[in-house]
Amino acid sequence: MIMAFVYQGDADLESKSKKAAERISENMHIVANEPSLALYRLQEHVRKALPPMVERRVDVTKLQHDLQGRCYDVEYALSAVKSMDAAATSFQNIQEMIKQAIFLKQQLKYEEARRNKKDTNSVYKRLSAHIVLDLPDLSDFSMVRETTNRIENIMAHARGSSNELHRSHTTLH
Repeated sequence: MIMAFVYQGDADLESKSKKAAERISENMHIVANEPSLALYRLQEHVRKALPPMVERRVDVTKLQHDLQGRCYDVEYALSAVKSMDAAATSFQNIQEMIKQAIFLKQQLKYEEARRNKKDTNSVYKRLSAHIVLDLPDLSDFSMVRETTNRIENIMAHARGSSNELHRSHTTLH
């Protein structure tokens, strides 16, 4: 006869072992999936934090470039100011030349005023004072100088030819 032995276990022990097995299974599942969960959290953080960080890096790079350009500008301006200090003697020379030019201009005005004063006593001016002519504007002194030079050349040529005539008369006689 074969007897079948049926095990009847303790119900309390069975429920405790079942709970322990579930907890072990749950812990194994958490431990097995923990690295992937951590990587997921890292990936989520990188996706959220990286774009603003990249924008800030681009802004910092741009600001660095602008700052470097402004530093070059300041260095250039500083060298220009230093070269101005070196040019002080040139500026002093220029100032002296301007003073001399003003002095010479005043002398020329004075001489011109003296000449004009002498010319008012001229016989020709007194005789022709009553004659009114429509003469062109002689404010262009280059034209006056040119006309004066032409008249002086004609007069010198006339004097030269009259001297030659006078010489020819004296040598022939």
